This record gives sequence, structure tokens and C-alpha cells, in this order.
Amino acid sequence: MPKIAIDVMGGDHAPDEIIKGCIKASKDVSCKLVLVGEEVIIKEKLSAYTYDVSKIDIVHADEVITMEDSPVIAIRQKKQSSMVVGLKLLKEKQVDGFISAGSTGALLTGATLIVGRIKGVERPALAPIIPTKTGYSLLIDCGANVDAKPNYLKQFARMGSVYMEQCLGVSKPKVGLINIGAEEEKGNQLTKEAFKLLSEDREINFYGNVEAREITEGKVDILVCDGFVGNIVLKFMEGFGKWILSMLKTEFMRNFKTKFAALLLKKGIYTLKDKFNYSTKGGAPFLGVNGLVVKTHGSSKAQEIYSTILQTEGFINNQLVNKITNNLN
Repeated sequence: MPKIAIDVMGGDHAPDEIIKGCIKASKDVSCKLVLVGEEVIIKEKLSAYTYDVSKIDIVHADEVITMEDSPVIAIRQKKQSSMVVGLKLLKEKQVDGFISAGSTGALLTGATLIVGRIKGVERPALAPIIPTKTGYSLLIDCGANVDAKPNYLKQFARMGSVYMEQCLGVSKPKVGLINIGAEEEKGNQLTKEAFKLLSEDREINFYGNVEAREITEGKVDILVCDGFVGNIVLKFMEGFGKWILSMLKTEFMRNFKTKFAALLLKKGIYTLKDKFNYSTKGGAPFLGVNGLVVKTHGSSKAQEIYSTILQTEGFINNQLVNKITNNLN
């Protein structure tokens, strides 16, 4: 039986919401869930639930890496933290995947130093799904590498292509390079050189440059950029989604007529809300790590933990890490 380790102590709502999400997921997955954290606390929280005890194990870890900790120092010094212990379980093949809502920087550092990179990968990348007019696109990288080299972006495109094709069923996914103009000569030194590498790689179905206003059009399946740009895009879209929904609520609650209009448009409004509801989409895998490491939002509550566990089981079943390894090698 495959096993997924979960960092119970990481995130804004740990451990309560993490455990609640694990209990819910244990009923719908075939994997065994390994809860990593303070054993006494975990057992106390679990006592409030009815669940199949054969589906859940506990691994004790008595330290916690906080958002304020320096990522490198924390990984090296907090050897008994829930994050480090979970990553070691993955490294030693005692589990098949690891999920954390903890510090992104610490998780990337730990994944790289403890689990290691796939042979040939220069930098792992964080790859979330973002909503578009036609469905969803993969954004890679969204924060793991704020400084990047052209070859990193080519590898991001390769890894993203395998992910989209093997896990999301997109045949020959189109790759777009986020840039300030559509023309080949536009952009800075990084994007100009990356454009050339992407154009020459026959393993990549390269569309060309994608301007910021085209990101939500869904013209491409994969949006490639450095982590600095990607993180801005991701957080802007999350904030924009909340703003749109807030404005709609304000406008529809003005008077009886607008309330009636909202009732008629109820189905469409809920569809739009679901597009921007990240709690149902799961987390983002660190592509390029020699093991399955999935980062979920620091503010994750039970529903997103549940979704991330289901998503991670899908990655395991699809052998995502092996397929990326084979493609790059």
C-alpha cells in the first residue's frame, strides 16, 4: 500500500485543520497516511474522530519550522522538525509522497538538500494550476527560483509538459513564455535567450511569448517564467479573484432587483467562484525533486488538505517523478 506523509505541524491552521483534512481523505484514498508531528498532540486530536486506524500512522517529530525561521538554518538545525522528518521518510523510501503547508523556502531547501534533485535537473520548480477562460494552465515556476538562467526555463517547460500530459491528460501541451511582448526580440536577456532555447527544443510544443493580459485567455497549457514573475502572477490572480467575488456580492446586494438578478445568475456565480477557489484544487508539486514533494497553501484548511492528499495519490499512481526522470535523461 502506498504511503503519503503529511507535515501536521506546518501551516497557519496546524495541527487541527491538517488532521481534519487527513481524516476526511483517509475515507477516500487507498494510500496509508503518515501523520508527522508531536505524537501526544496528534493522538489527542485524533481521539475526537472515528476513522479506520489501519489507514493512519503517526511518526513523532518534536520540533516545528516556522515562517520566521531562516530556511537553510532551520533545515540544518531542526533535525527533529516535522518537515525534516517527513522529507527523510521520503528520501529513505518509507513513504511515496510528502505534503506540507509550512514554509515554502524551507520546504524547497529541505527537498533539495535531503531528497535531492533528479539527475540533470539544475533547479526544482513549483508548479501550481491557475484558472483561465478555457480551463486551467500550469504556471512554472511560481516562487522556487526568483533568479533564473535560460536553461532553467527550458527544463521547467520540459517538466511541465510531462506533468500536463501524464497527470492531466493534455496531449502535446502548448508552452508559452511569459514576456512583455509577443515578438521574439522583446524582453530582457533571460527571456530572449530562453525563447531561443525553447524554440529549438523539439521535445517542447512551443507557442511563443505570452503577454500578461493573455495569461487568462488559455491560449497555452503551460506558462513558463522565473519564480519572481510567477509568484507575482499567482498572488495577483488570487487577490484579483477575491476582489471580483467581493465586488459581485456588493453589487448584487444593492436592492431587490439586483438580488433577484443574482438568483437568476446563481449557477454562473458559483461556477466563477469555484474557478478561483484554490481549496478544491490541491497543492503544487516541486517538479525536479527526486521524490514527490507537494506544497499546499500556508493558510490551508481541511478542504485543501483533503484535495491535496487526493491529488498526491494521483501523482503517485501516475508515477510523475519517474516519468519526468525518464524524459530529462
